[in-house]
Amino acid sequence: MAKVTGIGGVFFLANDDKDELAKWYQEHLGIALEEWGGGVLDWKNDHAEDGGATVWRVAEPSSDWFAPSKSRFMINYRVDDLEKLIAQLKSSDINILKGPEYHENGIFAWLLDPEGNKLELWEPKNWDEKNKR
Repeated sequence: MAKVTGIGGVFFLANDDKDELAKWYQEHLGIALEEWGGGVLDWKNDHAEDGGATVWRVAEPSSDWFAPSKSRFMINYRVDDLEKLIAQLKSSDINILKGPEYHENGIFAWLLDPEGNKLELWEPKNWDEKNKR
């Protein structure tokens, strides 16, 4: 059987100014924008121990997992240094909803983009007890 082997891209509509929203992602999350207006997240450049895994999951319709966002999706972005990124975001007066949280498989934090989409930031770690704090 043919099957999906990964995520080929993430695409969503801006509610307002697409260029301003893309600029926010570039300025605050480091997603380099190409001439064509998008960015390429190349897992070959990700030095995490898991080799670049992507999680896929469908949530219950009644879930409040994405709250306070009204969006019906949430994107998890892999990051190389979450504590440093949180400091950068806070220095730009960007509110961190929750985190950092330390789990067996890494460190997590959550925030909203300028259009109210909830984002999950994840610094991946090998699944073991030493990563808990």
